[in-house]
Amino acid sequence: MDSPHGAAVTAGNLGLKGPRGWVFREVTFSAGPGSLIAVEGPSGSGRTCLLLALTGRMRPSEGHAETGGLRLPRRAAAVRRIAALGPVPGVNELDPALTVAEHLRERALLQRRYDGSPRALLRPRRARAASAGARIDAALDAAGLDPATLPKAERTRVQDLERLEALRLSVALALIGRPALIAVDDADLKLSDAERAEAWELLRSLAADGTTVLAVCSGPAPADAVTVRTGARTTGTTGTTDSTDIHDTDDEGTADALAATGRS
Repeated sequence: MDSPHGAAVTAGNLGLKGPRGWVFREVTFSAGPGSLIAVEGPSGSGRTCLLLALTGRMRPSEGHAETGGLRLPRRAAAVRRIAALGPVPGVNELDPALTVAEHLRERALLQRRYDGSPRALLRPRRARAASAGARIDAALDAAGLDPATLPKAERTRVQDLERLEALRLSVALALIGRPALIAVDDADLKLSDAERAEAWELLRSLAADGTTVLAVCSGPAPADAVTVRTGARTTGTTGTTDSTDIHDTDDEGTADALAATGRS
């Protein structure tokens, strides 16, 4: 699909402190537009919170970052307009009771409402429907999801999707907005080795098409990715945190950090 130029992402000594201590700290890295960025680390090392901070959804406590040339946290609202969330547990999840078609239709309607110009809204209904359909088709193609191959085609409920199919659907939904950056949490969760390779190939193809990809993983990250490791300090193009200062986080820790810093 046609993508905007990807967003460069940089961070310098970035840190976030929640009610129970540092979630991540001293994260430093630099990645150019259209990069595949892998945030690698064990569960509880602040990976999800770092993803949310870099996409303008969580306010860091120290240091600085830029996404698409927009300074964080000051330009967080602008960053949110160019950075779309794929699957992020507890923040942006698929509704298991909805079908694939319902998810796609809902996202297209929301996109038209918040992204369309006044002139576009005055176009005939048939023209608007055709435009939305073309955008959905392009997003599905880029995500590698063919609804015709699903058990009940587009009427398949999310709860009946395989893990990799659900990941592709979440990515397609994010791509409908044609973001400069897409963020994916738990990119390799509960995947076989073959499925993990497919997932990384998907994300790599998005980056090759011009969209910057920020993906959280347990590891190992692909060799061609800009790797940001949480849990142990390093410097250079791969940024990590100091494990001696970090309070382990889980879903509850992410919620604590959101509450403390404010979900942007």
